[in-house]
Amino acid sequence: MTTDTLSTDQVISLAKKHLTQNYTRYPVCLVRGENSWVWDAEGNRYLDFFPGWGCGLLGHCPPRVVQAVQEQVASLIHVPNTWYTEAQALLGQALSERSDFGGVCFFCNSGTEANEAAIKLARLNGKPKGRYKIVTLTGGFHGRTMGALTATAQPKYHAGVEPMLPGFNYAPFGDLAAIEKAIDGETCAVMLEPIQGEGGINLPPPGFLEGLRDLCDRQGLLLILDEVQTGMGRTGKWFAHQHWGIKPDIVTLAKALAGGVAMGGLIAKPEVGDKLKPGTHAATFGGNPIAARAALATIETIEAENLLERATQIGERFFARFTALKEKCPLVTDVRAKGAMIGVELSVEGAPVVEACLKRGLLINCTHQTVLRLLPALTISDEQIDDGCDILSEALLALKP
Repeated sequence: MTTDTLSTDQVISLAKKHLTQNYTRYPVCLVRGENSWVWDAEGNRYLDFFPGWGCGLLGHCPPRVVQAVQEQVASLIHVPNTWYTEAQALLGQALSERSDFGGVCFFCNSGTEANEAAIKLARLNGKPKGRYKIVTLTGGFHGRTMGALTATAQPKYHAGVEPMLPGFNYAPFGDLAAIEKAIDGETCAVMLEPIQGEGGINLPPPGFLEGLRDLCDRQGLLLILDEVQTGMGRTGKWFAHQHWGIKPDIVTLAKALAGGVAMGGLIAKPEVGDKLKPGTHAATFGGNPIAARAALATIETIEAENLLERATQIGERFFARFTALKEKCPLVTDVRAKGAMIGVELSVEGAPVVEACLKRGLLINCTHQTVLRLLPALTISDEQIDDGCDILSEALLALKP
């Protein structure tokens, strides 16, 4: 359970000397993972309620994904998109069939790349009409590159890299009237997360997504849904928007798409996606054979193990546990869940709770200062859920109101 040569302290020393210091890291060096467990260099075991920041939808080292990658890496690691590959074509078919609107796919390597592609595609569609602006919503998060960062309507992420790109207007999440007011004659699209993840697991108000679809139709706008965090079954449907019965024009994906292997992409209605012609956009590693095989294995695992239904069960179990905790812990002010996407809002800073859980062998996340964010694997067991909830409850109850 240990590394061959380096201790955690040695790894940290090397990292501080040779890596940029743009991440807040915990003093733990992870060396191995299996499902919802991870081990550090000293052999300590942790229960992971936030595997891979949402990328570990199937837990650590899911068997079908591991096998697919091992087989693929021995036959063909990478070829550019000037050639066809079977895995990429099959993945496009699989996602299109599960999208409910027969979409066409573009593949890249991350969520921010997927959202950059969606921004360009929206502008390509709006160009003949002189439209290029996009309305995005406060509290959303779309990535770190400049287009996706400008789309992220959170000033704290803009600090130090201004000026931001022109062509974005912001409106409050859930407020249809404000969104309509932000639209003008140069607007081509509205872009949002159907459930805000980094923003604090914020669910849309009743009727909001349906009303937004209707608003976009009336105004002749594209509806872009960022499902980087919510997609691939996380919420109990293949895509979160399917809970509300709407069909977007573009959906972006990443994180869990390839079971932990780096991959991003988008699905667009054919009449929208056909604006991506040779020379308009590309990604050198996008849809490479390894990632495509891993994504196919991810889809196979979700269906073979009935994990869409399991996601719903997971959400119900967490919601019940934390709702009961709220009754006896005044620090808990709200509990929000949609499938395996859970937010516990506190009346105090959440960072000390994350650290207290780490000391007790549980890995969780805090976002927006006061929201404990959990994105557990769909393969997690009921016993692991209960054990982790016990640890989190203990950590919260130990804090003074």
